[in-house]
Amino acid sequence: MATLRKRTLPSGKIVWQADYRDGGGKRRHKQFTLKKDADAFLLGALGEVRTGQHVAASASVTVAKAAEAWLAHAEKIGRERATVRRYRDTYEKYVAPRMGGTKLTAVTAPSVQNLIDDLTGTMSLSSLKKVKGALVSLFKHAVTRGQAAINPARDVILPDNKRTVTRPEYPTKAELRSIIEHALPRWRPFFRLATVTGMRASEMRGLLWKDVDVEGGVIHVRRRVDMYNQFGPPKSKTGTRDIPISEATVAMLVSWQKECPASELGLVFPTLEGAVTSHANIQHRAFWPAQIRAGVSTDTGEKDKKGKAVMDAKYSLHALRHAAAALFIEQGFAPKKVQSLMGHASLQMTYDTYGYLFPSEDDDRAKLATMESALFG
Repeated sequence: MATLRKRTLPSGKIVWQADYRDGGGKRRHKQFTLKKDADAFLLGALGEVRTGQHVAASASVTVAKAAEAWLAHAEKIGRERATVRRYRDTYEKYVAPRMGGTKLTAVTAPSVQNLIDDLTGTMSLSSLKKVKGALVSLFKHAVTRGQAAINPARDVILPDNKRTVTRPEYPTKAELRSIIEHALPRWRPFFRLATVTGMRASEMRGLLWKDVDVEGGVIHVRRRVDMYNQFGPPKSKTGTRDIPISEATVAMLVSWQKECPASELGLVFPTLEGAVTSHANIQHRAFWPAQIRAGVSTDTGEKDKKGKAVMDAKYSLHALRHAAAALFIEQGFAPKKVQSLMGHASLQMTYDTYGYLFPSEDDDRAKLATMESALFG
C-alpha cells in the first residue's frame, strides 16, 4: 500500500513523505519539501513498480560504480581489447568528469542530452557517437542488473551533420598506380589487393592462405587482427564475406606465395619473421614512404638540415579502402553489391559514406532520354 503523509522533523521543518513497497516487497520512502513533488514521485514510482522497472534511489549505485562493472563484464565476455580500451577511454575522458558521481536513478534523458550538447562542437560526430554508444552500453548493462530502471541514453539525439559531411579522401587511379610502382616489392601485393578488394587493413593483416581460393577466384574474409595483433571475427556479421578476384590478381597472389616469408600461422602478409604485421609498421615503413617516392605528398612547410622541403604522405592506409569503393561504383556495381563487397553493417552506411559517387537523378534522366530515343526515334 502506498501512502503520502506530512511529517515534522526534529528541526521543525515540515516535509511530505512518500511511502510504498518496491517490486520485491521492501518498504521504501522518500521525503519532499513540496506535496506536489511527493505526489508526482509516488505516481511515477508506482507505475515503475507495476511494470517491473523501478529501482529505489537508495538501492542505486553511481555511474562510476556501474561503469566498473560494465567494463569488467565486457572483458569477461571476451570483447576485443581495443573495444574495451575505447570504452574505458571514452568513459574516463567524457563521462566520468560530468556524471561519474551521480546515481544511476538520477541520470535522465535530458541530462544525457545536455552532456552530448555540451560536447557538440568540441569533437567530430564519430567521437560523439562513441560517447553515446558508451553510455547506451553502460546503462543497458545496468538495467539488466537491476541497477537502473531505464536506459536514458538510448533516445539521445546527435547533431545532424548532413551539411558538414566530409567526403573521404582517396588516391586517384594515376596516384594508385604510382604508389604501387614506387612501393617496395614485398608490399606491392598488399597495396594492390587492398585496392581491388576494399578489404580493411585489419582483415588484410589477418588473411591466411587457406582463405585464398585460387581455383574459384575468391577471397574468404573470416577474421581480422586488432591493434594488439590478436585474431578475432570481422567487425560485423556482414564483415564475414566472399570477395571475387580477377585472374590477374590470382596470378599475382600465386607469384607472391612463392616469395612470401614462412609463417606458422599461414599468413598471407606476415613480417619477415612470419608474425602478424602491425598496422603502424605497414603505414609508417611502407605506405607513406611509397607515397613520398611517388610524389603523392604535401609540403609540410618545414625544411630539413639540407634546406630541402619536408614532405608528408597525402593518404592513410585506410584510403585504399575508399579508393576500392570508388572503383566499384565507377564500374556500375549496385549499392547493395558495394555494401556486400565492403562488408558494411548496413546499406545506409554505404550511402552515408559513398552516396555522392552513385549515379544522380540527372544520370537517370540521360538514360531515359537514350531509351526513348532508341524506342521512338
